[in-house]
Amino acid sequence: MKIKKFTFNSFQENTYIVQSDKKCMIIDPGCNNEFEEKILDEYINSNNLKPIHLINTHCHLDHIFGNRYISEKYNLKAKMHKLDYPLLTNSMMIANNYGVNLKEPSFEVDFIDENTLISLGSTKWNIIFTPGHAPGHICLWNKNEKKIISGDVLFKMSIGRTDLPMCNYNDLIDSIKNKLFCLEDETEVFCGHGENTTIGFEKKNNPFLQSS
Repeated sequence: MKIKKFTFNSFQENTYIVQSDKKCMIIDPGCNNEFEEKILDEYINSNNLKPIHLINTHCHLDHIFGNRYISEKYNLKAKMHKLDYPLLTNSMMIANNYGVNLKEPSFEVDFIDENTLISLGSTKWNIIFTPGHAPGHICLWNKNEKKIISGDVLFKMSIGRTDLPMCNYNDLIDSIKNKLFCLEDETEVFCGHGENTTIGFEKKNNPFLQSS
């Protein structure tokens, strides 16, 4: 298994391609122009990968810029939690409010939740429901490899924003402490922005998570 990170768009969002046995899943495609789309395509083609999943950890604009392109290019429906669907269906209005260009994403999606197991080649990924930064936020956890793709829940020395519509600070802290911090300390965290970290490092050092 390999996880490749691309940092795209003006929000410096991390897009991930996870590959196993020449199959791959694209998580949070943030590609927002032809140049960034080409970067993804070239990586997929040069590694002879077949995309079989498109997954959104949540549906804030910077994480769905490339949804339409990936859906059409690889004939994939996005997979997401149903509680984030309103963010997707209102995404064009939100983009207009922010003055951001967005290719309208497909609203034909598949819903996933904590009972969903994502198979990719020889790997299995559990869905962890982690609301707070967004109402339907999810993380993808590979227990065997001790890796988690955390979207915008947990960052190195920081946490996701909760000053946006439909965010909830208490839910976010609960998600981190009662869902993510239950994982093994060695678990590597692939964040939606910035550097990777580990669960153990954040338990000890994250200034937002040291009280109570």
